Amino acid sequence: MSKRPIRPSGATFPNPTQRDTAHKGSVKKPPNRLRSKPDSRGKSNLSGARLSKVNKAARFKAWRRHHLAMAIDSLARLLAAPFGSLMTWAVIAIALSLPVGLYVFLNNAQLVSSNWDGSAQISLYLNEQVQDVGGRNLTQKLQMDSAIAETRYLSREQTLAEFKEFSGFGEALDYLDENPLPPVIIVRPAVSGIESQQALVDRLQALPEVEEAQLDLAWVKRLYHIMELGQRTISALGFLLGLAVLLVVGNTIRLAIENRRQEIVVVKLIGATNAFVRRPFLYTGIWYGLGGGILAWLLINISLYWLDAPVRSLASAYASDFSLIGLSLRDSLLLLVSSTLLGWLGAWIAVGRHLGKVEPN
Repeated sequence: MSKRPIRPSGATFPNPTQRDTAHKGSVKKPPNRLRSKPDSRGKSNLSGARLSKVNKAARFKAWRRHHLAMAIDSLARLLAAPFGSLMTWAVIAIALSLPVGLYVFLNNAQLVSSNWDGSAQISLYLNEQVQDVGGRNLTQKLQMDSAIAETRYLSREQTLAEFKEFSGFGEALDYLDENPLPPVIIVRPAVSGIESQQALVDRLQALPEVEEAQLDLAWVKRLYHIMELGQRTISALGFLLGLAVLLVVGNTIRLAIENRRQEIVVVKLIGATNAFVRRPFLYTGIWYGLGGGILAWLLINISLYWLDAPVRSLASAYASDFSLIGLSLRDSLLLLVSSTLLGWLGAWIAVGRHLGKVEPN
């Protein structure tokens, strides 16, 4: 009798086929690394963009801090040598105040000439056939014209009386048998400018009642030609004195570069770029130009204040309330900006020429 192995109750073993199937089912599959792995490329791009932004912000802050430090340091160096800096500012101020002062003088002259031009009158000499009624009707008709500010009619008797009063031939005119003078209409134009007033004269000359329209603008034309010549003179003088400012600032910056030669060599030895070395000298030129512009503005205004009382006295002698006008806010800002740009440009030219020659051996 063969003995069978005793199996524990409730314990069963699968057959080999089931055992292999169960083993295969029990073994865990390795994780799909490609599927579960995060997008490292996206994360690296995102972190790189953030890092570049941080670097740009840090570079901008450092660039701004360095500019501020160089501006303060260059101003402190100028104030540390007040006599030399004041001499340079004075030279720049004198060079700038000459064309600007002529510009202010020309503006005042144009204001005076515009007042004279506005008071010009056109004399309309009427035909002999025009009677007083027709002359007065024409005067009222011309008064409605928008280009005419005021009209005044003078009859034959009135023109003769004025001629006797102002000509000095009163007694001689008494021997005349009849009045040779025609009626006159005095027209004060509402338009200004030589061209506009001349066009009005030509239009009035074409009227059938008008024998001759006369406007004495010869002296006004001469004055306008003088004004145009003055404007061109100011432009040429401003250009030449602007070049003088460039030369003054450039020579001053050249001396500053020579005085700091050893410092520039040391800075370049540790890796400083030309832009880094150039920056303090450019700010020095800016301070020179701005200081010269402020001093020039003060000189011009002090001169105008000094001349204002005599000009008022002269104007009151001619029954006028004219007074000198100074630089407007726009002109003042233009003066300061122009002087600052001239200082910066002079420094840029000097640094470009002389800084490259300072190199460590």
